[in-house]
Amino acid sequence: MKVFVGYDTREDIAYQVCKHSLESRSKDVEVKPLIQSKLREAGWYTRPVDKLASTEFTFTRFLIPELTNFSGWALFCDSDIIFLDDVKELFDQADDKYAVMCVKHDYAPKEGIKMDGQTQTVYPRKNWSSVMLFNCAHPSNAKLNMDLVNEPEINGAYLHRFSWLTDEEIGDLSYEWNFLVGHYKDGSPKALHYTEGGPWFENYRNCEFHTEWKQELQDMMNDSNK
Repeated sequence: MKVFVGYDTREDIAYQVCKHSLESRSKDVEVKPLIQSKLREAGWYTRPVDKLASTEFTFTRFLIPELTNFSGWALFCDSDIIFLDDVKELFDQADDKYAVMCVKHDYAPKEGIKMDGQTQTVYPRKNWSSVMLFNCAHPSNAKLNMDLVNEPEINGAYLHRFSWLTDEEIGDLSYEWNFLVGHYKDGSPKALHYTEGGPWFENYRNCEFHTEWKQELQDMMNDSNK
């Protein structure tokens, strides 16, 4: 199972904890960070720096089908997520008739400032692209290549709203796999998404579900000392 995690140099600890949460619960997962600087060095990513991008992986996530040679299934997730269950359960939801599968949130946060001073933007299908199960071999994903992702005229709205697909090509994942902290109040989360800020930020030390993230951090530290 291939899992690509968005990487931002400002939030290395979030990535490390996310990675641990995946690897500690699955025996068959390959976790790869999407590091923009390395993708640039390798020629995969050539877009000019976007001052409006809230993270360094705002656009790089859409390179995943080509990074996998347009074959198989691959998962993308933001780094501000921890998994509470084996991600195999998520891959088990894969349905070949879809090009992409995601949690179709009805999520409209208040505009303002989030996390480390980033602007909270509101747009249709917000957070749909924060966890995406890509059917990399699907014919409609063939157009989601380096040329498209790096084309300056293709903006974030086009990509994050899945505009290269028809609505019928976007499948549903159960919301427990992208449980937006502070938004969902019911259910049993399988992946906690600290979308407005997590315990690694001073102002969010004691946010909802902070104990789960801190426990994962402690488990990671304990494992590294073994």
